[in-house]
Amino acid sequence: MSVWSNNAKFVNGKLEISGCAVSELAKEFGTPLFVIDEADFYARAKAWQSALNSGFGANAGTVYYAAKAFISVEIAKWINEIGIGLDVCTGGELEVALAAGFPTSKIELHGNNKSAAEIAKAIEVGVATIVVDSLQELARVSKLASAMNKVQSIMLRLTPGVEAHTHEAISTAHEDVKFGFSIASGAAWNAVVAARSATNLKLKGFHCHIGSQIFKSEGFELAADRLISLLAKYRDEFNEELPELDLGGGYGIAYLENEITLDPIETMTHLANVVKKSCAANNLKVPLISIEPGRAIVGPTTTTIYEVGTTKEVRLENGEVRWYISIDGGMSDNIRPALYGAEYSVYLANRNSNASLRNSRVVGKHCETGDILIREVKLASDIEPGDLLAIPATGAYGRSMASNYNHMARPAVISVINGTARTILRRESAADLLALDIKESPRTIPGVTQNERRDK
Repeated sequence: MSVWSNNAKFVNGKLEISGCAVSELAKEFGTPLFVIDEADFYARAKAWQSALNSGFGANAGTVYYAAKAFISVEIAKWINEIGIGLDVCTGGELEVALAAGFPTSKIELHGNNKSAAEIAKAIEVGVATIVVDSLQELARVSKLASAMNKVQSIMLRLTPGVEAHTHEAISTAHEDVKFGFSIASGAAWNAVVAARSATNLKLKGFHCHIGSQIFKSEGFELAADRLISLLAKYRDEFNEELPELDLGGGYGIAYLENEITLDPIETMTHLANVVKKSCAANNLKVPLISIEPGRAIVGPTTTTIYEVGTTKEVRLENGEVRWYISIDGGMSDNIRPALYGAEYSVYLANRNSNASLRNSRVVGKHCETGDILIREVKLASDIEPGDLLAIPATGAYGRSMASNYNHMARPAVISVINGTARTILRRESAADLLALDIKESPRTIPGVTQNERRDK
């Protein structure tokens, strides 16, 4: 059951999550449906905080939950109750945190292209840290902080030149990437110098994030070592030590039965040993170490429930037969398989079946050939319209990347705990889909003037 939340189990062939039968959840809330195991969410978030504390002791910084994985007002309230921090990347994610009453002293703001409005809002409400991604942004934060007569704490996002063992689309720390300042090129040091010269900025330390869904530790180790080397250079140059490193997230989880989910204690113990060894080699005090798990917390907690709509036998050119099973969602509620070939497991959830297995493909209802959730799987040959399929480990980047393609309404998210269920994000309605349509009279927009034409 490695792909499931901790409180999911099959009873006589029927899936139950935290005491709630998914067949009953489908009747009550409809499908497609995101079902989040609330107790499991709390347990995983606390496990990462405990592991960070265990590994680094007095040098443990903050576990920042990565809002991009999945955020809502209710989730932000859970994060606050658990006592960890929140990493946001846009003004929208910040607004969700504020609506939840999340303390801004425990928020950090990320993003490679923060607008002036987003930065100003963050400074205004007292966001603890802004992670700066470019020299232009550095100047922008400094200017806005100065206008508000504030000193804003920042970290510099660095690119350590690490090739993470993951898909190119979610690998973020090699050189040819949009994020951060390259250490190897000297851009990182230029940013350090610029940050120190900005009177309205306080440089707290360095940040890196090498990618997502990473299982091998070598990338984390190398990134930490290179950031610590830069800390040593900073100490040698300015005769002071920066107090914090944020080593990001990217900790892998199991999507398939033969995969594993990284253990927090084991991961943090190993990372702590690497950091302590590198600091000792550079004659540095161990700084506060912060991390940013998102997927690792929310991913395994959530299961998506679909209803089968049609099934169809397709004979392939080589003579083989594949059974196409169409469900009532697809790429609008889980774009990851179409975006970068992400793989998931799938299970018949509403009944037991002793039928023979057949080669199957689980597809969505969108007008795209590539709308495929599960490319190759063996499923019971008697699956029929009305059956329920469950795809586990969909908490990260499912609902958060959902769209209205084909004018599909985004699914509800419900929380289940101890045999109870409640909606935390309602299902969109037809009214929601039409809410942005307006009737407006044309407005005159000035064109290019004659003088401007001559100048060109």
